Amino acid sequence: MNYADEIDASLLSDIRTIKGSLGQRVHEAIKTAILTLDFPPGANLRKAPICERLGVSRAPVSDAIARLASEGLVDVIPQSGTRVSYFSMSEIREGAFLREALELSTASKVAHDLTEEQRQKLRRNLRMQEFLIQDGDNVGFYKADEEFHGLLMEFTGYVRLLNFAHSVSLQVNRARILLLPTPGRVAETLEEHRAIYKAICERDGPAAQAAMQRHLGQLMPRIEELALERPHLFNNPMATTKQVG
Repeated sequence: MNYADEIDASLLSDIRTIKGSLGQRVHEAIKTAILTLDFPPGANLRKAPICERLGVSRAPVSDAIARLASEGLVDVIPQSGTRVSYFSMSEIREGAFLREALELSTASKVAHDLTEEQRQKLRRNLRMQEFLIQDGDNVGFYKADEEFHGLLMEFTGYVRLLNFAHSVSLQVNRARILLLPTPGRVAETLEEHRAIYKAICERDGPAAQAAMQRHLGQLMPRIEELALERPHLFNNPMATTKQVG
């Protein structure tokens, strides 16, 4: 599929397998397709094939697209249509900055307040990460990775923290998926998670923050390298043409 082509709606998940209201399920199905690059940057997001694939009217699809636009995942272009947004390094850098601030504070607080039940949940998550690496399941590992960070935020007791973290780092997470095939990276990530877990279990807040910072510090250099290797995902040719003209 070329990056200026229309989407392949057959790649959308069956919304019957997704929880929530109809609008939430439609939004989640399209969002997942964008995050996994089934709908790549620049692809034309036509409503008709989406409606047909999901078995819904235009209204929930229009609502989902409006929400995706507010999240920065699609661009609604007057007299042209709706296209999947290209990656923006400025947005990714901002998201990484905000996410790091939240994660460092989270690591420190959880190290101070950790309960035995919470420790067991983190340990089980790390074991799951091990199994997924052994199975070569990079997508599953990504989900377990997200769960590890989500558990830490949940353990702070701040109920809005996780949703806020997801919203500010959406573009970062979208780019992170591109890094999954990097040889050896998942094993390195697991070791970094283990270091965070060890410091938290030892109730060493500064060490937990340092381990978290080392872990998160691996991300931006890798994304910047990726932007050089795959510029077609990051550069909007339409925007370039407008600037030149």
